[in-house]
Order: sequence, then C-alpha cells, then structure tokens
Amino acid sequence: MEIGSRLIVSEAVTDAPNDKEQLVPTLGATSPVVESISAVLIDSGFYSAAAVAAAEQSHDGKPAPTIYAATARQAHGRTIAQLEARADPPAPGADASARQIMEHRLATRAGRTLYAQRKQTIEPVFGILKAALGFRRFSLRGLTKVRTEWTLVTLAYNLKRLFHLGADLAAA
Repeated sequence: MEIGSRLIVSEAVTDAPNDKEQLVPTLGATSPVVESISAVLIDSGFYSAAAVAAAEQSHDGKPAPTIYAATARQAHGRTIAQLEARADPPAPGADASARQIMEHRLATRAGRTLYAQRKQTIEPVFGILKAALGFRRFSLRGLTKVRTEWTLVTLAYNLKRLFHLGADLAAA
C-alpha cells in the first residue's frame, strides 16, 4: 500500500498457516508501476530475521527497502514513557542479533514516527473494504478462485479510491 494515496499496490493470497515466510513474495507481487519502495512497515506476524534479511537485499538493480517490523505484539494504548520525549537509544553493537537491530530501528524517533503511520494507512483500508464495499468473507472456494476474488476486490477498492483522489484534485 502506498501511504499517501492509500492505494493497494500488492495483493497476494496464500494458504500458508502464518505470514512468517510471506514478506518476500508479497514484495515481489508489488505492481510494476511502483518504481521504488523506500520503507516497508510490517506487523509481528510477518517478522522473521531471515525474511527481513532477504527483503533488504537489492534485486534487479533497485535499491532495497528498509524494513520496519514489530518483533512482538504491541500493547494497545500508550504508556507515559511512550508519550514522553526521549532521546534515541544507542545503536546496538556489532554482535547484535537481527531482532535487537530491528528493535533499535523501531525505538528511534524516526522509526517510531514511520511505524505509527502503519495503523493510519492499512487499518482504514480494511474498514473500507468491510463497510463500504461489503467484503467480509470470500464467496468462492479454492486458492485460485480466492486469489481471483481478492484481485477483483482490491481492484474495486483502488478504482473507488482513484475516483475520490481525482475528485479531491478537481476541487482543489
């Protein structure tokens, strides 16, 4: 998804039991219209050290994106410590694990600010798909049919979104 427009730029369906191995295939399914991806915001379900390492490798001569991933479930609400201004933590040492590096990346002011955009971009899209488009479950069965149905749903969403973006531009 592109943050500013809230357009869906990669749609993929899998029958895998979890998303740990889906980061690279999902990035690979990104529309060819998207020229470059600078940052990818993922939840803890997509996080694995191997997936992040593979996703941050340069492919096809394009610069690799920086992955920002929650390494564990985050509690809802904010604590006083999260609300207080605080300096960035010191960088992890050379012997730091991939998880420690990712935790540091998200603990920096830039990382916190960027990752906070995730809930403002993807969650409204799911709400629109459910409420405005009435898509609450798949009607078809079988992976091929479900993939086709999901492609149609995301296409309908993107067309609706592009219409509204065009209307906003015409009014300006």
